[in-house]
Amino acid sequence: METTEQSEHCTSRRSFLVKGAALGAGTLAAGRLLIDASPAFASGGLTKGDAAILRFLAAAEILETDMWQQYNELAGIQDGEVPGGSGNPDYTEAVAVLDEDMDQYIHDNTDDEISHFTFINAYLQAHGAQTVNLDKFRTLPSSTATGAQQIGRLTNLMQLTINTSFWTRYRSDSQNPDFGDVLPNAVPGLATGQHPAIPRTDADLAPPDHLQAIANTAGFHFAWIEQGGTSLYAGLAQRVTHSEVLRILLSIGGSEIMHFQTWQDKAGNAPPLTDPITGLTFPDLNADGELTQTNLIMPEPTIFLDRKFPIVSIIRPTETDGAAMGTVKAFTNDGLFIGQSREFFALLTGLAKAADAARHGRGHDDDD
Repeated sequence: METTEQSEHCTSRRSFLVKGAALGAGTLAAGRLLIDASPAFASGGLTKGDAAILRFLAAAEILETDMWQQYNELAGIQDGEVPGGSGNPDYTEAVAVLDEDMDQYIHDNTDDEISHFTFINAYLQAHGAQTVNLDKFRTLPSSTATGAQQIGRLTNLMQLTINTSFWTRYRSDSQNPDFGDVLPNAVPGLATGQHPAIPRTDADLAPPDHLQAIANTAGFHFAWIEQGGTSLYAGLAQRVTHSEVLRILLSIGGSEIMHFQTWQDKAGNAPPLTDPITGLTFPDLNADGELTQTNLIMPEPTIFLDRKFPIVSIIRPTETDGAAMGTVKAFTNDGLFIGQSREFFALLTGLAKAADAARHGRGHDDDD
């Protein structure tokens, strides 16, 4: 049975989603958060750079939550932890082809992302720093397929162009994007055109191979989302000043790594097929050698820091220069922001540039 404290914690987190609030910190009592000052607060507050990094990560987690909520409404478990939507049996069945527990995994990933942005915003507020609110940009349309809520969205999952080079990147023993290497896409068709990862209407529920192609697209997009977070946290962690902020990035970043490991494993179960409507082809990934082999889900040792060193199993990329702006560009190229306003792009770009401007080791002379 939940304790009273646990129950109150879960209720406060869920209320953000129920109310459509992208920022939970505003609904939390600041006094309660400040009763037990954390080390960062006790030592004088956050540096300007640390606050900027946390704000960008809060925005990124809000965007991730928006994506995962859409997936959960149609193919996940709708409950008190992750409310909204009523499920789409046909789409759920197609996604389950990748793994019979996909509904649980989607639900849990959604719950995790809610917890990430809620915590980061609450932490910023507790330290007297500005939080992030993207509610005004919830203007993109929802899917009209059975099961989806008809509410404004931050992200567009119906016109995706997915770069699947993350798949080959983690299987290469001689290439690393940190060295400027460009690896091939595992599913070339996803890297061109605009593909739905959720049914846009109930018309997308047939024929079967068309719906399965949409589910396969979702499977690879799940992994794409989380590999970005895996590298982003590792990249920005190199720029923080306070040890407690570093602890936050390492701890949340670790959960993103767990997400990615799960999703790239499940994406490997996507059945080879050609969409009879769009012509999108999912190849047999086990037919072309180790660079696409589906069960090679552990990071293959590869080059790191300098080619003179022996290869090593690592997260990649972890280059810190431009890490935040790189994420914005990747999200944009993915098609997630098709239909968003110039104001939205200006805000997100500003948050990214501020995070990238942070430098490790700066003192509190420029505190936020």
